[in-house]
Amino acid sequence: MAIILGIESSCDETSASVCIDGEIKSNIIASQAIHAKYGGVVPELASRAHQQNIIPTVDQAIVQAQITKKDIDAVAFTRGPGLLGSLLVGTSFAKSFALARQIPLIEVNHMQAHILAHFIEDPKPSFPFLCLTVSGGHTQIVLVKDYFEMELIGQTLDDAAGEAFDKTAKILNLPYPGGPLIDKYAQLGDPKAFSLPEPQIPGLNFSFSGLKTAILYLIQGQLKENPAFLEEKRDDVCASVQDRIVSILLNKLKKAAKQTGVKNIAIAGGVSANSGLRTELLAMGERYKWNVFIPKFEYCTDNAAMIAIAGYHKYLNKDFVGQDIAPLARMPIAD
Repeated sequence: MAIILGIESSCDETSASVCIDGEIKSNIIASQAIHAKYGGVVPELASRAHQQNIIPTVDQAIVQAQITKKDIDAVAFTRGPGLLGSLLVGTSFAKSFALARQIPLIEVNHMQAHILAHFIEDPKPSFPFLCLTVSGGHTQIVLVKDYFEMELIGQTLDDAAGEAFDKTAKILNLPYPGGPLIDKYAQLGDPKAFSLPEPQIPGLNFSFSGLKTAILYLIQGQLKENPAFLEEKRDDVCASVQDRIVSILLNKLKKAAKQTGVKNIAIAGGVSANSGLRTELLAMGERYKWNVFIPKFEYCTDNAAMIAIAGYHKYLNKDFVGQDIAPLARMPIAD
């Protein structure tokens, strides 16, 4: 039996999870409401909140899993990428816990863990599969050949898809976090109400900076003609923006599937919780005879269950690190 404690602290979610022989027994997440008043994550406040939250969060995860600290065989933690101050809290706690208990320490790449969240519950993809990984900071297409053999075949050249959602939310004066609200209002609007450009980027790479600018100019122009534009057309703007972002993502994914011949297709990361993306991917899967894999909502956003399951597979390989390990704000998904 292998019992793994997973620790996630890459941004503003303090999370702890217990995995027993590949089965998630607890997944506790402590969110940080303080960032809402600033319209985004404040790194210094995030790291301070992690310090306050990490011990009670870990304790709750252990209690919910119906084990004791003495039962834990190894500690897995997010090494990067992420906010350095936040990562330091999780890394320091994991190192201290492992040292005190004299158990192995396992580093986990946050982006790899998002992909490995697909192995928490059935149905699980078989190798190889393509994974579109989309979040506030990353937009990537990854060819997954094995649990830790991954090839980055496409990525954003500038901004991430999540940033385009966040920027739109700010322009629309929506409270933070705005992404879920855009998703909510998009379901009430007309996705073809406003025409937005699709960047013509060669290969499998993405670009969202031009789209963000186009959205800004669209709204500024409309406000000059009609000061009540945001109140009257909010739902249509959200629907149009979401429709374009989703089409950019899935058109590249379709291209990647054609180039690689891979029929197992997955999505991961915070933006994969978007209902428009999930619905369109399922429809595309039926159209092209893909085997589509979408994680449950709770495993899309930052959580420790994905760290614990990644740690479990590393534990089986005896892939451990020493106490000299340090967090990395930038950490590539593949070497």
